[in-house]
Amino acid sequence: MLKFDKDQFVELVGTVGLSKREEIENIVDEITNKGFKNIFLIGSGGTIAMMLPYEYIFKSNSSIEVHAEIAAELLVMNNRHLTKDSVCIFASVTGTTKETVAAAEFCKEKGATTIGLVALPDTPLGDVVDYRISTGHEKHSFDTFFLHLQLLTFRFIHNQNEFPQYEKFANELAALPEALAQAMEEFDSRAEQFAIRHKDTKYHMLVGAGNLWGNTYSYAMCILEEMQWIKSKSIHAAEFFHGTLELVEEDTSMIIFKGEDETRPLAERVERFADKITNELFILDTKDYALPGISEEFRKHVAINVNWALTGRISVYLERERDHSLDIRRYYRKMDY
Repeated sequence: MLKFDKDQFVELVGTVGLSKREEIENIVDEITNKGFKNIFLIGSGGTIAMMLPYEYIFKSNSSIEVHAEIAAELLVMNNRHLTKDSVCIFASVTGTTKETVAAAEFCKEKGATTIGLVALPDTPLGDVVDYRISTGHEKHSFDTFFLHLQLLTFRFIHNQNEFPQYEKFANELAALPEALAQAMEEFDSRAEQFAIRHKDTKYHMLVGAGNLWGNTYSYAMCILEEMQWIKSKSIHAAEFFHGTLELVEEDTSMIIFKGEDETRPLAERVERFADKITNELFILDTKDYALPGISEEFRKHVAINVNWALTGRISVYLERERDHSLDIRRYYRKMDY
């Protein structure tokens, strides 16, 4: 097994990451007091995928108008909902993603209020936004971004008088990093066996829904395709039976992400079908992990964090088994396009 530094994870994501709680709450409260019309969640690649769970959470828990937009498309689409009364939230680990920085500048020109999630503060994205929230480190930055987005999202919903449980929820997030680390340790042997079994597999189908759809899209495109050069397809569980099912054969690798929100039955329907056809079905179910300190009512919201943490263990074992570093790129930031 590959060594996992549990203490470092809990320190960076928990102690350091959650130290931003008061800062985030103050930002949201200030924006709320000023007034706004809608919220835009904007990113590129992995960061737009990271925004999708929070679009789902807003839509299923609040009347606040929300739009998740790909940065490059937002720049050219003439979105009539984007105005000076919009709140635009961006994320970029390095703070240098060209399309995201350009989108932030574009939104600022529109007069919108901008918030940027970055790892290190002194970066182009961090410099352009009105409010900069920095993790202070790149390691485990996505795990920390997820926590920061939860605080941002549910504080906005709370201020809309639609989430009275905010204090309880935010307090319980303090227990989440330790719970995630425990889940990662429990999952580790499954992650290793998956990587050993599939080190030469040429194609994977990934299925998810609800607040795990973003993770499904991200793991297929940003991890398997970008970081491992493995062909994959992300399929929404609600859409699986409208085309993709015809490609499933007995040796097709299918990975189903099961969460705990209202869309769980959609993933279970795909599971029932796949179980009859393929011998290569892999289920990653957040319900399998205890998550001490997290109330039952909040488990569906933190399934995002759990799923992300667990798939990260698959990634490091694929890296080892395939002798293919997760940092290798052929084209991205290697050539002009």
